[in-house]
Amino acid sequence: MSTMSRTEGRPVCWFLTGSQPLYGEETLRQVDRQARQVVATLNQAGDIPVEVVMQPVLTEADAIRSVCMEANRADDCIGVVAWMHTFSPARSWIAGLKVLDKPLLHLHTQANVSLPWSTIDMDFMNLNQAAHGDREFGYLLARLGVRRKTVVGHASDAALRARVASWARAALGVRAARRLRLARFGDNMRDVAVTEGDKVEAQVRFGADVKAYGVNDLVAAVDSATDAEVDDLVSEYAERYELAPELAKGADRHPSLREAARIEAGLRAFLGSGGFDAFTTNFQDLGGLRQLPGISVQRLMHDGYGFGAEGDWKTAVLVRALKVMAEGLPGGTSFMEDYTYHFGPGEPKILGAHMLEVCPSIAAGTPRAEVHPLSIGNREDPVRLVFDAAPGPAFVVGLLDLGDRFRLVANDVEVVAPDEPLPRLPVARAVWKPAPSLATSAACWLSAGGPHHTVLSSALSTETLEDFAELLGVELVRIGPGTEPSGFLRELRWNDAYYRLFPAGSR
Repeated sequence: MSTMSRTEGRPVCWFLTGSQPLYGEETLRQVDRQARQVVATLNQAGDIPVEVVMQPVLTEADAIRSVCMEANRADDCIGVVAWMHTFSPARSWIAGLKVLDKPLLHLHTQANVSLPWSTIDMDFMNLNQAAHGDREFGYLLARLGVRRKTVVGHASDAALRARVASWARAALGVRAARRLRLARFGDNMRDVAVTEGDKVEAQVRFGADVKAYGVNDLVAAVDSATDAEVDDLVSEYAERYELAPELAKGADRHPSLREAARIEAGLRAFLGSGGFDAFTTNFQDLGGLRQLPGISVQRLMHDGYGFGAEGDWKTAVLVRALKVMAEGLPGGTSFMEDYTYHFGPGEPKILGAHMLEVCPSIAAGTPRAEVHPLSIGNREDPVRLVFDAAPGPAFVVGLLDLGDRFRLVANDVEVVAPDEPLPRLPVARAVWKPAPSLATSAACWLSAGGPHHTVLSSALSTETLEDFAELLGVELVRIGPGTEPSGFLRELRWNDAYYRLFPAGSR
């Protein structure tokens, strides 16, 4: 199942062009033609993940407010791109911007790439004065404290379109978070602190609606799965993955594979019937489940569902949002946990894994379905997909609740092959070198209160993550190649002051 297929309607963004009636009808017709040309250029290369849709040229306050309200109501509209082609008096935009609640990108561009040096006259200057009009618009955005991304350049420039695409992916993530429904089976595990959080504030900030269910509600769905559904899933497992010999049809542990398939069928039915995009499990509370869900969780994540282990609904929200943002990109996105360190010999590294639930979208090769004992949970041995993560650049990001705000903590990493094979580690895993070093990365992560549950993405850029945080008004601190501990601590203290002045990132 495609990540995006779980949302209704093909997403688009609206293109708003600002001008004013002073220039006359002929000039406004030229503005309209040139704006359509910009839109066509943005769409032509196909490197922006949504279609940019032209709206009529805007010259009056009432029309601007009306189109902003229509954008709010349009379910398929993920956000608006605004360009002041000529000079659009910013006071005309006040009412519209005050009601707009969709993400905004301020595109500072112009129709022509080069100046016609030998023929340029005042008619050309009066028509092509975005350098004038966009400064007026930028002032108002700053005055109103409107959250937005500003991108500068010509629409034919691939670098500009890449920045627009980054914003569009972030806007898709915001859209996914705002409509997200999450099923939480059981409560938080034991007395863990960092996986707790304020669900009311999360719904206010992100839009995510967290619903609680007893695990036996899921058991009823599992028990209702038909043998035909189980047969189909078992056949799919055999086609898509390498099966350990003991799981093959007729082998001793084949019943374990069928039970794992029955859990998957039940989970899919439960989530589908409730319109859920994400879920959590808790191995401390398994009710009548015979196995801790393993391969089923991995496959559901691969299909775009958000997931968090041990009741961690915040990470499940983040997984879902990043899955939507990464749709169509190479690489993968997975629930992850920093598990243990390699301090040497050689370059220090982190081994990330979880008991069972790592998404095969990050796998280096064909995952292998295996069954092994699990010392936690007091249930039958669960089936899981085992693999090493594909090498390459990535980031890990965690979401925490500080009481007065949410914070995202991100670290640039390089996923690498394990120094040696891991024949006795029966879980999917990723080994990475954190930037700038393990010592600095871990110290800064701990200073920021970063959680042990994270999302690892080798598909998205950190720019898209930054755009996502900006659009939501959520604090983001990033640990990267140039990070140094004392400067990072100063950033955390400055952020504390900022968020006390502007609660929940109101500006």
